[in-house]
Amino acid sequence: MGLQIGDIVPRRALEMSELSGKIICIDAFNILFQFITTIRQPDGTPLMDRQGRVTSHLSGLFYRNINLLIEGIKPVYVFDGTPPEQKQRTHESRKERKLEAEHRYAEAKQKEDVEAMAKYAKQFSYLTSEIIEESKELLNAMGIPTIDAPGEGEAQAAFISQSKAFAVGSQDYDALLFGAPRLIQNLTLARKRKTVSGYVYISPEIIELEKVLNHLQINQDQLICLGILIGTDYNPKGIYGIGPRKALDIVRKMKQPTLIFKSVEDRLKEQEEQFDWQEIFELFKKPNIEKDIKIEFHGIDNKKIKQLLVSRDFSEERIDNGLKKLEDGRKKVQQSDLKKWF
Repeated sequence: MGLQIGDIVPRRALEMSELSGKIICIDAFNILFQFITTIRQPDGTPLMDRQGRVTSHLSGLFYRNINLLIEGIKPVYVFDGTPPEQKQRTHESRKERKLEAEHRYAEAKQKEDVEAMAKYAKQFSYLTSEIIEESKELLNAMGIPTIDAPGEGEAQAAFISQSKAFAVGSQDYDALLFGAPRLIQNLTLARKRKTVSGYVYISPEIIELEKVLNHLQINQDQLICLGILIGTDYNPKGIYGIGPRKALDIVRKMKQPTLIFKSVEDRLKEQEEQFDWQEIFELFKKPNIEKDIKIEFHGIDNKKIKQLLVSRDFSEERIDNGLKKLEDGRKKVQQSDLKKWF
């Protein structure tokens, strides 16, 4: 789930054209989960080839990144490495929820309840090593760099965005706690979403760390404390009974990290899920990252893209159309860039 502070942070919608020429570090696992969760059949079944191998991630990566590239955006995908031990509690909690969802899905399938099947199927998606390796292969063939983080991909992306990239692309807010100057959400979502009343436009949104801190009237250390109070991937449930607004009040009043958690220590002692706030605080302040990162963009390998996707039962005609769209779009971007010099 990640940090839930969406209701209290300022944001603004932005046009894709505003990101032209800018490097965006994308939290790969976050986006891959998005693809395999949302790109599915009406009954919740993921897209698969004739051998039963999931292809939802390949579809999302190919078509959504084409849209980014023709806008002149330079995506870089950052993949997770080994997570900290403190995240084990989150993995266990997610595993329990997924097992429950699988059980609910099986019940819905017996009843032939397609709507319920679709609902529960989205809740037990898994990233396999095959999905991860295929994703890297396709991205590299599309000329999109991939980076393997030693630890959390979001922490690595946040570090890169402090000097070598414009922003982090993720649906989660954790990148802000890791110090990302800018966070862009909805970047790889479909631009239109179907609702009961029709289609609605999904706009990319930018959240700027400096504006968040100014708006909330807190500093970076206090933002980390606020996140821990509410709940992060390292302490999913936070302090029971404390939501974003109440956490903000506590942080503003107590100011110092030690005093903040001193004021809620009785609550923490009474709850079932205990955690060491200082340990979690340090994970955000000093994450396991690689500081010597080189980002290199290469040309697109159309042949390799077609080999990979056709072997997974993608329509060759649709692949060709996608590559043609990409070629035409990139020519327009290049022409637009040339005009800036005259």
